[in-house]
Amino acid sequence: MSLDHRLPDELEELRRTVEAFAHDVVAPKIGEYYEQHAFPYEIVQEMGRMGLFGLPFPEEYGGMGGDYLALGIALEELARVDSSVAITLEAGVSLGAMPIYHFGTEEQKRAWLPKLCSGEMLGAFGLTEPDGGSDAGATRTTAVRDGDSWVINGSKCFITNSGTDITGLVTVTAVTGRKAATDSSGGSPLISSIIVPSGTPGFTVGAPYSKVGWNASDTRELSFSDVRVPVANLLGEEGRGYAQFLRILDEGRIAIAALATGLAQGCVDESVAYAKERRAFGRPIGDNQAIRFKLADMEMRAHTSRLSWRHAASRLVHGEPFKKEAALAKLYSSEIAVDNAREATQIHGGYGFMNEYPVARMWRDAKILEIGEGTSEVQRMLIARELGF
Repeated sequence: MSLDHRLPDELEELRRTVEAFAHDVVAPKIGEYYEQHAFPYEIVQEMGRMGLFGLPFPEEYGGMGGDYLALGIALEELARVDSSVAITLEAGVSLGAMPIYHFGTEEQKRAWLPKLCSGEMLGAFGLTEPDGGSDAGATRTTAVRDGDSWVINGSKCFITNSGTDITGLVTVTAVTGRKAATDSSGGSPLISSIIVPSGTPGFTVGAPYSKVGWNASDTRELSFSDVRVPVANLLGEEGRGYAQFLRILDEGRIAIAALATGLAQGCVDESVAYAKERRAFGRPIGDNQAIRFKLADMEMRAHTSRLSWRHAASRLVHGEPFKKEAALAKLYSSEIAVDNAREATQIHGGYGFMNEYPVARMWRDAKILEIGEGTSEVQRMLIARELGF
């Protein structure tokens, strides 16, 4: 097994391309979008033209023929500058398009993936519910078969990319029946995944949340009142929705780890530049050992985080078990992103508390990484389980 962690030429070219895009296109504009809580359609459109939404999908469906490592590299470079743009890509690919690619029929793939890969359309994944949170198995949304239709009732919350002008679908998990009862308590619910196109009667998208961070991304609550969709919109086998979203979340944790690594590295980038320019007591603050040691620790954390997510992605790409490695990467990367954001703000002093400085945005964006797509507590549960407990 090779221990050479250098990227192949094509992935290094991708990294450089996205790095340039992030600095030349995203960085000058994103602050205004962020403060206005506005979705950056112009930037997302350009990302679509670059093929970023199609990175891990085959060319036959409009993709770029890459893999999860390619996606992670793009996410890391975007998040070095801004996490709202990065999470829009992550959710659009990992949660919007990937379920259809993994579990859809050939007809469903042909119908939806080309526009999702091009960025013309965004997809969302309706999993979390107001009373569910980490307990995704406690789904209350229901889908009842009525002739040639599913009739869906319920609600979802914290759903990314669900209410933009280019959102085309939400894949919703819903209870479609119950397993045969083995005792007086009754059988456990059968959870299935169903594609709900945007604009379907009875499907209501709430107003954007007022969030602490990720303010240039779209996050909303969804409600379903007698929403009718064709039976053919079932994604995969009936009753397999729970297993499907576990697979999707395992993969998504690698993507979130890459994003978190980018944020952590962005904190290093901004802090190194600031420490060289900012003068106090007649010299740059970077001359102080206390600042240098902070920067050294921040770089160590970002470097280790990068190795962690790339290792998990490599196992996924090579068809090897990766559940534990994905949980390790997500847990470590999200927690060190919070650490680096805190230290970057401290290094910047009062300026770090001002929103025009990128580190203030990074500080606001970091915390959700310990919560979304599986909390840190859930990751520790998964890791312990993989260790045999």
